[in-house]
Amino acid sequence: MYNSGKYDPRKIFDIDEFLREPGYFYDFARDFIGKLENIKPTFTHCFFSELEKSGKLKGLITQNIDALHQMAGSLKVVELHGSFWTSRCMACAREYSYSQMLPKILSSEVPRCGCGVVIKPDIVFYGEGVKRLGEAVKLACESDLFIIIGSSLEVYPAAALPDSAFGKIAIVNKGPVNIKQERVSLNVSDDLDDFFRAVADELKLVC
Repeated sequence: MYNSGKYDPRKIFDIDEFLREPGYFYDFARDFIGKLENIKPTFTHCFFSELEKSGKLKGLITQNIDALHQMAGSLKVVELHGSFWTSRCMACAREYSYSQMLPKILSSEVPRCGCGVVIKPDIVFYGEGVKRLGEAVKLACESDLFIIIGSSLEVYPAAALPDSAFGKIAIVNKGPVNIKQERVSLNVSDDLDDFFRAVADELKLVC
């Protein structure tokens, strides 16, 4: 959607623009959620959910805002950039779930709280601090195996998280990844679903 030319991503996620004219963001949000409602979690999303249930996964760190990990059943998800999963009033801080916000986003130009003030999704906008960074660093520090998937690690501070991982590091990604190769124990260039299907078979994990 960012590449369609319909929306300016810098304007969509700029906190000053949102405060000035939230309608522009919510025009994008209606399109985004309309597409999201038709997208299902991939095998890889489901694989990590099952891995967590089996007790082999401590948690997930993601920069995505689509909440597909939660839709797949993952519970311990650290969203550095937040997501549409929760929203809150900018005045009274009342929290709204995704299911509560969905009809509001689809039916009104700018969703508002019962107190009359604009509701903002818990997404990190330009000009706001990254969420839960300390929690992400703690997860990285405690990991025996830190797996980097589907990321080139070009965006900070997420790109610095592997520096906090004292265990082994594995990469599954098509294309180069911004990391010192001496830190990497396994580097796989493959389709994510194909690779993790093979891993699931090896672990006898039903996804």
